[in-house]
Amino acid sequence: MAKKFYVVWVGRETGVFTSWDKTKQLVDKFPKARYKSFPSREEAESAFKSGAGAAAPSAKSAKPVSSASAKPKPTIKPLADFDVNIFSDGACDPNPGKAGSGIAVYHREQLAALWYGLYNPNGTNNSAELNALHQALLLAEAALEQGKSVHVLSDSQYSINCISVWAYSWKRKGWQRNEPGDIKNLEIIQAAHELYEKLKNKVTLSHVKGHAGIEGNELADRMSVYAVDQCDTEFHQYSGEIDVEAILAMRAG
Repeated sequence: MAKKFYVVWVGRETGVFTSWDKTKQLVDKFPKARYKSFPSREEAESAFKSGAGAAAPSAKSAKPVSSASAKPKPTIKPLADFDVNIFSDGACDPNPGKAGSGIAVYHREQLAALWYGLYNPNGTNNSAELNALHQALLLAEAALEQGKSVHVLSDSQYSINCISVWAYSWKRKGWQRNEPGDIKNLEIIQAAHELYEKLKNKVTLSHVKGHAGIEGNELADRMSVYAVDQCDTEFHQYSGEIDVEAILAMRAG
């Protein structure tokens, strides 16, 4: 039997897995679980990164996907609707492995700054995405204090759910889940959730499709990979020339 690779976008743990028994444990009876099988690791990794689980799986290659996942995502407001737009992204190569985070900041529709860092030699895609979203909220807080309207965008539905949906239930239970096992990335989830709670009535938080040609998301991706390449554990504003075409030509995650 040909080996399959299983992607879990929404489950007790997310990522790419090689065992159906393991995958089933992560998605069985999990609310709105989203998962699919692929014939190669390359296809699975690409689908996981792009969030392609929104697409209907083929009958040949997929395990059933919960019908609840067919609910359409909210439309993202145009960049011009906000004073500040902050795109966050994370990268990990391999997953788990070397991880980093990146951010692209726009003033209205004009690119204003790029940020990168938080390198972790033993990170995951999820931890990198959470770190990036936390940093985006810190930048959002500063902009809000200046009286600006702010939109934060992440291509990680996992990270958004962690801090704006699931954290409320976990917190009520003393930061525990219904199912046995620790909450992965708990420390950064707690920090980001606390900040989100403070800002949620003032900031707009949206999911954006990854690797779909959206400039802000693509630039944040390049910065996250740049963080991995630079092995920089701090979080810095990018000091090089902001040449969009040149940066987009850099290695992608």
